[in-house]
Amino acid sequence: METETHRLLGEPTPGGLLIVADHASNRVPHDVVLGIAPERMGEHIAIDIGVAGVAERMVGGATAAYMANVSRLVCDFNRYHDAPGVVPETSDGHAIPGNHLTPEARAARIARFFEPYHARLADLLEFTPPALILSLHSFTPALATSDAPRPWHVGVLYNQDERAARIAIPLLEAEGLNVGDQQPYSGKLLNATMNRHADARGRAYLGIEIRQDLIGDAPGQAIWAERLARICAAVMQALR
Repeated sequence: METETHRLLGEPTPGGLLIVADHASNRVPHDVVLGIAPERMGEHIAIDIGVAGVAERMVGGATAAYMANVSRLVCDFNRYHDAPGVVPETSDGHAIPGNHLTPEARAARIARFFEPYHARLADLLEFTPPALILSLHSFTPALATSDAPRPWHVGVLYNQDERAARIAIPLLEAEGLNVGDQQPYSGKLLNATMNRHADARGRAYLGIEIRQDLIGDAPGQAIWAERLARICAAVMQALR
């Protein structure tokens, strides 16, 4: 199922796995003008590279995926409703001229995209409650402002609820991975969607950030889809 704000792949199942990918798309609706160079839309400022391919490969059985259907530059769903970054005027040092909106136009953008995205996700979680939510993101191999490489293959992020994270971290390390515990940044600071829909409701979730160079092509996406399917199954089993 596809709407302007989201795509839902697979059949959400009570007691199953629901993947949530807030930054899975770089789509810009025809009537939204961002005013940036087209090549920027393939970069991290516009999309979490590789995430959609991983999520799509995981769907099946009791696993469904709920994914954003617009770019984070149109509306960033992993922010709080009143945060400036919901409609970002800059991103990673790049100006987004089309997002310099009047208060009325900004409110209309939020009402059009942010509100229905989160309302539909809330409904899914209420009426088909999963055993685990997998919050799936990706991160750049290095910051745009630094040549220093980020060494982690994968990061595990969380805020108040650490249950799934504490199970998943040693399982990921057993795969021979360099695992960042609250790296490359902390879920205490950037966890808005899971704070709203999981932490606040006592729902177990696993926040995963995969380094983008590892999932930039189909083979890498297939490897990570298989790996995360196994890890999530083990986490759900341990949480019972």
